Amino acid sequence: MKKKIQGNAMKLLWRVPLIMILLIAAASEIHAAGDDDLGEEDDTGPTKVPAAAAANSAAAQLLSQALFNRFSNVSVYFGPDIKKHLGFCIRDVDAEWDKAFNFSKNTQFLSECLRDNGDAVQRLCTAAEVQSYGASMINNAGSGGTKAFVRPNKNCNLSKWTPGCEPGWACSVEEDTKVDLKSSKEIPLRDQKCRPCCAGFFCPPGLTCMIPCPLGSYCPMSQLNKTTGVCDPYRYQLPPGQPNHTCGGADIWADFLRGNELFCSAGFYCPTNTLKLPCTKGHFCRAGSTKQASCYRLATCEPQTENQNITAYGGIFFAGITLVLLIIYNCSGQVLSTREKRQAKSREAAARSARETAQARERWKSAKDIAKKGASGLQSQLSRTFSRKKSMKHDTTKSTGQAKPGSDAALPPVPDPKGKKKRESNLTKMMRDLEENPENEEGFNLEIGDKNLRKNAPKGKQLHTRSQIFKYAYGQIEKEKALQEQHKNLTFSGVISMASDMEICSRPPIEVFFQDLTLTLRGKNKHLLRCVTGKLVPGHVSAVMGPSGAGKTTFLSALLGKATGCYITGRILINGKDEPIQSYKKIIGYVPQDDIVHGNLTVEENLWFSARCRLSAELDKPEKVLVVERVIEALGLQNVRDSLVGTVEKRGISGGQRKRVNVGLEMVMEPSLLILDEPTSGLDSSSSLLLLRALRREALEGVNICMVVHQPSYTLFKMFDDLILLAKGGLTVYHGPVKKVEEYFAGLGITIPERVNPPDYFIDILEGIIKPSSASAVKYQELPLRWMLHNGYAVPSDMLDSASVASSSTGGSTLAGNPGATPDTTSKSFAGDLWRDVKFNVGQKKDLLRLNFHKSTDLSNRETAGISHQYKYFVGRVGKQRLREARVQAMDYLILLLAGICLGTLAKVSDETFGSTGYMYTVIAVSLLCKIAALRSFSLDKLHYWRESASGMSSLAYFLSKDTIDHFNTIVKPAVYLSMFYFFNNPRSTIFDNYLVLLCLVYCVTGIAYVLAIYFEPGPAQLWSVLLPVVLTLIANQEGDSFITKLGDFCYTKWALEAFLLSNAERYSGVWLIQRCGALRQRSYNLTHYYPCMAYLVAMGLVSRAIAFFCLVTFQKK
Repeated sequence: MKKKIQGNAMKLLWRVPLIMILLIAAASEIHAAGDDDLGEEDDTGPTKVPAAAAANSAAAQLLSQALFNRFSNVSVYFGPDIKKHLGFCIRDVDAEWDKAFNFSKNTQFLSECLRDNGDAVQRLCTAAEVQSYGASMINNAGSGGTKAFVRPNKNCNLSKWTPGCEPGWACSVEEDTKVDLKSSKEIPLRDQKCRPCCAGFFCPPGLTCMIPCPLGSYCPMSQLNKTTGVCDPYRYQLPPGQPNHTCGGADIWADFLRGNELFCSAGFYCPTNTLKLPCTKGHFCRAGSTKQASCYRLATCEPQTENQNITAYGGIFFAGITLVLLIIYNCSGQVLSTREKRQAKSREAAARSARETAQARERWKSAKDIAKKGASGLQSQLSRTFSRKKSMKHDTTKSTGQAKPGSDAALPPVPDPKGKKKRESNLTKMMRDLEENPENEEGFNLEIGDKNLRKNAPKGKQLHTRSQIFKYAYGQIEKEKALQEQHKNLTFSGVISMASDMEICSRPPIEVFFQDLTLTLRGKNKHLLRCVTGKLVPGHVSAVMGPSGAGKTTFLSALLGKATGCYITGRILINGKDEPIQSYKKIIGYVPQDDIVHGNLTVEENLWFSARCRLSAELDKPEKVLVVERVIEALGLQNVRDSLVGTVEKRGISGGQRKRVNVGLEMVMEPSLLILDEPTSGLDSSSSLLLLRALRREALEGVNICMVVHQPSYTLFKMFDDLILLAKGGLTVYHGPVKKVEEYFAGLGITIPERVNPPDYFIDILEGIIKPSSASAVKYQELPLRWMLHNGYAVPSDMLDSASVASSSTGGSTLAGNPGATPDTTSKSFAGDLWRDVKFNVGQKKDLLRLNFHKSTDLSNRETAGISHQYKYFVGRVGKQRLREARVQAMDYLILLLAGICLGTLAKVSDETFGSTGYMYTVIAVSLLCKIAALRSFSLDKLHYWRESASGMSSLAYFLSKDTIDHFNTIVKPAVYLSMFYFFNNPRSTIFDNYLVLLCLVYCVTGIAYVLAIYFEPGPAQLWSVLLPVVLTLIANQEGDSFITKLGDFCYTKWALEAFLLSNAERYSGVWLIQRCGALRQRSYNLTHYYPCMAYLVAMGLVSRAIAFFCLVTFQKK
């Protein structure tokens, strides 16, 4: 690689390199200056500098200053050509000229050269000689040589080799010859007065002219080392057979590897190209320095120090970052604590608000009834209603003016606090009856306080009780006496105002009717469900039971429209209409079999988040808080409301409590249809009973509840309203009221023995473990057929054959009578099985895409929180989770810190390559570590996202919230890494330049990690995160014109590495100019691409995030 750098560094010489052009122009101006200022000129050409002027040091100094002023502005003339040919490595021509050839501060070497060589102007190289030198260096670089000999010319060839052709020597033209230094066509004849090159100049071998050395170089006259025979400090030797030939000046200016002896040594600085001084203590000098730089106060810099040790500042920088993170963490903890206190106050305020609202409702009804009786009795009626004093007149009015029970004028009186002590409150009775006798047909009294109204109240089966009853009930039971004290202070206008603001919000009922529902796997010739007919009624709790493989979960998926990879036949009607159930997803709750709950959130935080995102946006915050409180109370989670749910690694609440939280996530959104998949699995009898009681309360509010259960106890079994019993193969054995199931099976001759749980007995029969008694002529395979015949359903022809019934009971039913499937005609071979599997997978993918992108008209009449509000809720939740994962975040920072220490120590930023090796390892390490850390953002939350998106939550809000919180790591991680890597290396580029590149790099790789985390499983995603940075970096560093090289232009690793090198290479100027241009040309880099490279990284991050979001909404759970 270094040899290629040398060759490419030389290639810019034949393209009229900046340095050579400037020197040629300077020589031309010097020649003109000699004509005008230094002496008289006759027709034969310019004269020599007068000896008297050269001998006078003051005059020589003025002369050299005048000469310098003449060629100091030549960059103006050649600026366009320089930008055209060398614009990739030179951004500001004037600035680079000043850094390389601004000798205005010290022109001593010019003065000395003019003093010792009066014809110094005639010794400068012309354009033709420079081009010859450049072309020869290219040819020599291709052969791998270390020196550059120009091709033969009229001055130096096989037949003519003057002393000026040797390295470090130069000759002059004849006195009568006029030289055009700008001429690029012909090399002038130089064979007169050959002598060593002036100090501060270099004379290439094979040419008889000299060129000034740039700033940052050290070009003294060489001295012969008699031991080695080399002219120190250069590498050339004296020509043999010429005893009078002495060592001359410098011989080459090239890249650092080829001509490092020309560079001012590290630990020294060179104010001019002929003076080298050692760095003093407290200063440091890099290679090619023109002045010494002061060390920082905490840095250690001994004499002749090459680079200062600023590791201490790195430690301080990291300590500062750590302190800021600790402050943020502690302040965030305080913020969370304050928020919890405010939420507790909000709950209390919500309870008070609900109690006041209930009172306002009662008073509004009272005021409305009193207003109907006329203005004459208004004052007395108000006094009787709102006053605690009961006079005889009041009692007389009450007895004569009592409205008919059940009419609008039936107004309940205010309960007497004294009477409360003597008898049990009607509210208490109502709640006790609800829990102890959930099947009571009498319903509830809406007007609390009048026991006579209970008789004429509508039946429970006709009334869908509203949630306001429970709101009022809980508040009234808790502080009934305190409420009574508030009655006397409530004015009539206050009653009207509070009542007019209150609206009764009922849940829209959802009745699901399904007829001949059949599901058949694509290409598998197997039924999952078959001929299932029935309905789910609002206000009922239906249980789906059956042995393993009966299709219970498949049945629920079919009802919810989530069955994929199947042929579906039959009808599903919602409220008697053929409408997609997805149109009601905002009021449908689905509790999965697995407990998909955020383990790093508390019980209340899980429930509260679900309520805020899924309840109606029109509900006030106190109303939402009260809903959450009601669910916590109903599920018995009061004692663990502030406890973390817990994860596999960190213990939290118990399994039963976690199961109840899983159910509570759907209850808090007040659904109209609630589907639960095995909610009692893993629970003990008491927890199951508590859960089912809570579901019974929901059903009494008109909620349609259907749940899969496995062998419930007899007590739980009797709490269900309806039972759907399925046999293997998805066939219905029974669907009807729980009270009549034993009667139905008794009609078939199947009686339940004493002290045997009916559900256990039924499932054992369907499994074939227990055979029906000998008195029964029915086999367990015939039970689905008997149910169809019992209800008069259409029976498929194949089920009429007993053999078909037997085969269907084992899960191998045929396809006869199923119009949605086709018989299997594929040969039973490996190819046939493979083709069926391919067709099945393709069909399943098609169904998944259709399901994910299918948009149905919303018929739920519920406006939930918009994307902006959900984004705010998601950001709060994700931020809270990250704060509780502070230890994991700290481990990420520690690993980055160790990587910075290792790479900063082992991969030094060298001047020869501008730190390409260290930066390459930096790109790999930072990409790898940041990708693996970013995988956690989506890999661990896939199940939670699938559940939340299926319930109608915004996918965009979820994705943006994750990305927003990850921006914190995007900002902090580059600083953590640079706190060690930069301060161990101290490159020439600033820490801000390096931080800016790393910031864009981390943003880019974080987006790529999102794609990997969403599309792949965690294992393959981690593997790809490790392989991608390494492989892409290797591709980006390929050279040549192959396809791999062109592919590297699209790799983010190349953009990052180029930005790093450009920010560092631009700090190398003066003597480093050829080294910089050669290195950039070899890698096809351009100084103007610094900001575009970072823009590409940011654009790559945005594009990858767009792809990640597309994958998020497209590739869902199978």
